[in-house]
Amino acid sequence: MKKTTLYILLIFFSFTALAQRKDENNLVKIDTISTTKNYQLIAIPIAFYTPETGFGFGGGGQLFFLNKKNTFKNRLSNVLFSGIYTLNKQIMFEITPQIYFGSGNYFIDAHYLLEVYPNLFWGIGNNTSDENEEVYNQTTHALNISFLKRLPPDLNFGFQFIFKNHEVTEIAEGGILDTQNVIGSKRTVVAGLGAVFNYDTRDNTGSPNKGFYYQAKAQFSSELFGATSGFNKFILDLREYQPISSRSLLAFQLYIENNYGDVPFQALASYGGGNRARGYFFGRFLDKQMYVSQIEYRWRFKPRWTINAYGLFGEVAEKPEDFFSINNLKPSFGFGTRYKIFKDKDTWLRFDIGSGIDGNSGIYFGINEAF
Repeated sequence: MKKTTLYILLIFFSFTALAQRKDENNLVKIDTISTTKNYQLIAIPIAFYTPETGFGFGGGGQLFFLNKKNTFKNRLSNVLFSGIYTLNKQIMFEITPQIYFGSGNYFIDAHYLLEVYPNLFWGIGNNTSDENEEVYNQTTHALNISFLKRLPPDLNFGFQFIFKNHEVTEIAEGGILDTQNVIGSKRTVVAGLGAVFNYDTRDNTGSPNKGFYYQAKAQFSSELFGATSGFNKFILDLREYQPISSRSLLAFQLYIENNYGDVPFQALASYGGGNRARGYFFGRFLDKQMYVSQIEYRWRFKPRWTINAYGLFGEVAEKPEDFFSINNLKPSFGFGTRYKIFKDKDTWLRFDIGSGIDGNSGIYFGINEAF
C-alpha cells in the first residue's frame, strides 16, 4: 500500500453503439443485450487490481439513447452504470447519466457514487512525512448534477448541485485523524451549488489530437444546504493539444485549485493519482491550494499504437503565496503506451509508469489519456 499503484481496469464499450462490434484480432468483444430504434444496452465487464483493494471485479452496462444526440459534437446521450466488489470487501457503485436535449443545445451531466473504501492519510501539507501514513475507512454517498447550455460555437455554461456525505467509520487509534482535530475526521457533508464554464474544441474527448479545453468551476458548500462546514472551491483546468506532425503532438495541462473557508480533509486539493500527478499516490499531499503543470509527447508510430513521455511538477500549500519554493516542488516524469481497442473508435487502453521524488512511483493501467 506504500508507493506503487497498479490499476488494471478492463472496461470495454462502444461510444456510438449502433451495432454489435468485434475487434478483428479477437481481443475485445462487446455484448449487445438489447436494441430498439430508440435505445441500445451494452454489457461491460470490469476487472482491476490495486495494492489497496486486491483483486476487484464486477460489471455494468451502458444504455444509449439513439434519438437523443448532440448533433454538434456527434455524441449520443447515455447512462453508464457499474458495480464492483473487491477481495478486501470493498464496494463501489456508480451511475453516470449524460443526456442531451435540443440537438445538443442543452446538456445534463450527472454522477452518483456509493463507495465503501479504506484510504491512506499522511496529514495536511506539502511536506508530510512517510512515517505519518495511517489507514482510515470511509463510506461515501456523492451526487453531482450539472445543467449546461451551449453557447455557439464551442462554449458551454451552466450550474451544478453538489452533495457528498462522507462517513468515517474507522480511524487509527492515536493517529493524526484521532488526535489533531482534523475537519472531517468523523463525518463530512458537502452540499451546495456551483457554476461551470468551458470552451471545448477537441476533436474527441478520449484521446485528443488537436484543439483546446478550458474549464472554470466555482463551487460553494454552505450550511444552508446541510453542509457540516462552509467553504468555497475554485478550479481552473487549461489543456491544449498541438500537433507536431501527422503522427505526433504535444499536450499541455495547467490545473489550479483554490479552497477557502473551513475545508474538510476530504474536499482539500489532492496531489497525485493517475491523471494529474502520475508518480504519486492520489492524496499523498493535501492542502487548500494546489497547482499541477504537465507536458506530454505522444507519437502514434502505428495506426493503433502510441507511445508517450511526460514530465510534470506541482505542489500544494495553505496559501497561494507559499507556492514556488524550489524545495517544495513535487516533480515527476514517466512514459507509457496506448493501444486503440477499436479500429474506428477513439477508445484506448493506457499503460503508464511514473516516478516522483523521495521514492514515490506509480504504475497505471486504464482507459484513454490522462488528460
